[in-house]
Amino acid sequence: MTGPILETERLTLRPTELEDFPRWAELMADPETARFIGGVQAPPATWRAMMSMAGAWSLTGVAMFSVIERQTGLWLGRIGPWQPLGWPGTEVGWSLHPDAHGKGYAMEAAVASIDYAFDVLGWTEVIHCIDPDNAPSQKLAERLGSANRGPGTLPAPFETARVDIWGQSRDQWRARGR
Repeated sequence: MTGPILETERLTLRPTELEDFPRWAELMADPETARFIGGVQAPPATWRAMMSMAGAWSLTGVAMFSVIERQTGLWLGRIGPWQPLGWPGTEVGWSLHPDAHGKGYAMEAAVASIDYAFDVLGWTEVIHCIDPDNAPSQKLAERLGSANRGPGTLPAPFETARVDIWGQSRDQWRARGR
């Protein structure tokens, strides 16, 4: 698969590849990790979702990156720009494998992804659709400088999911300094 490759201090962010499937399936089989991203999925459903992400890269040039630990080559999760049909905005979303939690990977990859969304994709704002009970994601959104804009609605088949829309403009992102 061709597409952008971003590198941070510890991570490589790249489009989805077939070799990502085993750990992607583990992520989606974990009840706590999958709880806020559509729930536990059996491997066939996970396969289709992963193929959708790969297809989005191929057809639109916009999809979440696979996050790879540079030192080990281990797939850690998916983070990046996401804008399916009917989505409430230009999102940078995230989800990490359970063994990648609490290590700062989400912040590192989200910063690179937001920079990419603003600098390369030309987006003027970034949102994050976060379940009101997902405190870790809310904390990450706050650390990124996003604010809770209130309840939002996702398109079918996720229209019953409870989400708050967090976000910030490109100007707010650039003004925050790093």
